Amino acid sequence: MSEANLSETLFKPRFKHPETSTLVRRFNHGSDPAVQSALDGKTVPHWYRMINRLMWIWRGISPQEILDVQARIVMSKAERTDEGMLDTVVGYRGGNWIYEWSTQAMQWQQKAAQEDDPLLSGRHWLHASNLYSIAAYPHLKGDELAEQAQVLANRAYAEAAKRLPGEMRELEIAIPGGSPVSAFLHMPGGDGPFPTVLMCGGLDGLQIDYYSLYEHYFAPLGIAMLTLDMPSIGGSSKWKLSQDSSQLHQHLLRELPNIPWVDHTRVAAFGFRFGANVAVRLAYLESQRLRAVACLGPIVHCLLSDPLRQGRVPEMYLDVLASRLGMHDASDDALRIELNRYSLKTQGLLGRRCPTPMLSGYWKDDPFSPEEESRLIVSSSSEGKLLNVPFNPVYQNFDKALKEIAGWINNRFS
Repeated sequence: MSEANLSETLFKPRFKHPETSTLVRRFNHGSDPAVQSALDGKTVPHWYRMINRLMWIWRGISPQEILDVQARIVMSKAERTDEGMLDTVVGYRGGNWIYEWSTQAMQWQQKAAQEDDPLLSGRHWLHASNLYSIAAYPHLKGDELAEQAQVLANRAYAEAAKRLPGEMRELEIAIPGGSPVSAFLHMPGGDGPFPTVLMCGGLDGLQIDYYSLYEHYFAPLGIAMLTLDMPSIGGSSKWKLSQDSSQLHQHLLRELPNIPWVDHTRVAAFGFRFGANVAVRLAYLESQRLRAVACLGPIVHCLLSDPLRQGRVPEMYLDVLASRLGMHDASDDALRIELNRYSLKTQGLLGRRCPTPMLSGYWKDDPFSPEEESRLIVSSSSEGKLLNVPFNPVYQNFDKALKEIAGWINNRFS
């Protein structure tokens, strides 16, 4: 089936699809607190979603393209579930967030299909994949249109991988007691087996969102990158996020000796945001399989255990947490109690001595991850390194931090 026909089939209007902001019914703060964060973007008045310009630009979307899509959403006169929120247009039509970003993606998909140069075609496919992923953001459970955009994002990513430098393999990992999951192994040119970084992403993104990390930071060092969707998202959506947040990644880690392209004696984990919860758990539970663990803006204790801090993050992010835990209709108090169980300090891990070298990077006054979070990780490690990332200029400092982290991991492999 052609990509155009697949798009028409997936998005064919059959019934009134639920609008994203209505899927979790817990947190009605009134107005969102003003938040600006390097990894999560910022709250913008009259938008339900956080606008994550830094990460979208880092993934290859131009600032102008972001503004163009936002402008189409703003200009829409269609019905909204909340007239005060611009990105709440009901139904798959002009002005709807998923529709506008998917329409943008389809333009790049058509460019990719018409391009004779394989490398340029691969770039266009990757661009389309990133736009489809933004269409599905923040990937709430039960968001049918978003799930359809995810299918197209993954298809476009697979097309890109065939044409871009290096090699990508999709690995199916059997998980006892449930459905298998798909992991993507990205390998630089040359003969393996390769030292490998296991990427643990945040709760509001997909495993296909990190190609830039591989291409610009790990591949130049000859390091492969292995990705896996977090429990309850994308390819791991059949698995609910549990207090054993690292279970899927743990099974993948144990499978590495059977994967010929991976040097299983030289493996590290890298966690963004809640992905650091997974990576740090692995540092404790699988220390014999990991050379190092790096974190950036980790969510391992403070946000999970402090109701005041939870009250200072945007409604969308709390909706993401509730969605991942399967608590779409739970009370705020019930959610707070449940979140506390995900704290690695509450679980009795963090604070104990960990034999795995751990690096943790933080931004001053980060609403999601204060400095003390990173200090707790680093002080628990037998060989810890604290990385302070200045906020401005935000893009250059983000790039510099990732280079430093990639270099630190590479040194642990030697």
